[in-house]
This record gives sequence, structure tokens and C-alpha cells, in this order.
Amino acid sequence: MVLTEVETGKTVKVIKFDGGRGLEGKLRQLGVYKGGVLQVVRRAPFHGPVLLSYEGREIALGFGIAKKIQVEGFE
Repeated sequence: MVLTEVETGKTVKVIKFDGGRGLEGKLRQLGVYKGGVLQVVRRAPFHGPVLLSYEGREIALGFGIAKKIQVEGFE
């Protein structure tokens, strides 16, 4: 599933980026890597940004970027 499909409050693990090196580089600058564990804090309506909690900080990703991040459930 992609990050934009994850319900608020759920924790997921990043498995893949569906974008080029530019996307991967931008996410790396934010500290988001493959294998990283994210929690969806809030999803804005109407294709707005997704607010994530990642390693003790909050990160907002636009809908376009968030839909390119493949994730799986994490327990």
C-alpha cells in the first residue's frame, strides 16, 4: 500500500520509493529511509499533506510525495 492509504494513528514500515533519485534524496534529507518506521499523525482532507512522526520528530509530506512511498504494516 502507499502512505496516503494509511489510517491516522497507524505505524508502518517504508519498503520502497516509487520515484527517482531526486525523491529518494529529498526523503533522505528529511531522515526517511527504506526500512524506517513511520506513524501517520494526521492526513489533511482533499489530497492535502500527510503529517508523520518519525524518530521523535514530525514531518509533513505533500500528497504527491506521500503517494510515492510504498509501506507495509508494522506491529
